[in-house]
Amino acid sequence: MTATSAAHDLERATLDKAAGENFPVAPFFLPRAWRTDLMAVYGFARLVDDIGDGDLAPGGADARLLGVSATDAQDRLVLLDAFEADLRRVFDGTPRHPLLRRLQPTVRRCALPVEPFLALIAANRQDQLVARYETYDDLLAYCELSANPVGRLVLGVTGTSTPERVRRSDAICTALQIVEHLQDVKEDLGRDRVYLPAEDMKRFHVQEADLAAPTAGASVRALVAFEAERARDLLNEGAPLVGSVHGRLKLLLAGFVAGGRAAVDAIAAAAYDVLPGPPKPGKVQLLREVGVTLRGEG
Repeated sequence: MTATSAAHDLERATLDKAAGENFPVAPFFLPRAWRTDLMAVYGFARLVDDIGDGDLAPGGADARLLGVSATDAQDRLVLLDAFEADLRRVFDGTPRHPLLRRLQPTVRRCALPVEPFLALIAANRQDQLVARYETYDDLLAYCELSANPVGRLVLGVTGTSTPERVRRSDAICTALQIVEHLQDVKEDLGRDRVYLPAEDMKRFHVQEADLAAPTAGASVRALVAFEAERARDLLNEGAPLVGSVHGRLKLLLAGFVAGGRAAVDAIAAAAYDVLPGPPKPGKVQLLREVGVTLRGEG
């Protein structure tokens, strides 16, 4: 296998993960140019998360593409530093990694700033250094790095960014991140990460050992219900973003809000027991929420 074909295979494998995401990355109804640019942004976000989670393809090809030695190929912080250096080449040179070469035309065409990309790298760097969050405000600060940049990039790609839309988008993205954390409590604990604020765990008399149980007890359920309501409030705060845009973008953003609301409803339908596995909404429930969101009734 040549180096070029190996790089292509890595790129394809990363982009193929889009099908398994909770929310559509670049749905068919969007204009082709938007789909191309959103997939380029997704490729960046997926790869940086894979680096941060230690989920890169075996063999060390990504490390070699980034100029990281075999000795350091398992050091996530070294890889993130190399990835940041390659990101900067997107803006002032020629990047090494094929997913960043794919991103470069999007950055230029849409005049995207470097800051959201740097924030996503910073979030993954923080994941290597911080595994617990003391307060809800601490968690919100993490979401500012890990989630909100994605919405800002969507607005940038579609040419619809304004300060008010960014504010609404941030609320939606933070809510979606909190919902994902609630769905993945058991999985995150397996990675030695807890995204439930320690002050809230203490308030509801929840210990970390309780999160490892096969099913949730009353205290864990009460805690999850409390955090889920916070996420619902953030979705409601961000929902007017949908009514501020038109056409296909309106449908895309309604899908994000509706997906978050349907996920919160699924968690509630499971009596807030997220430990057996992530509660997921059905398609009918999701479509119903899309309709409600588009009509502005929620």
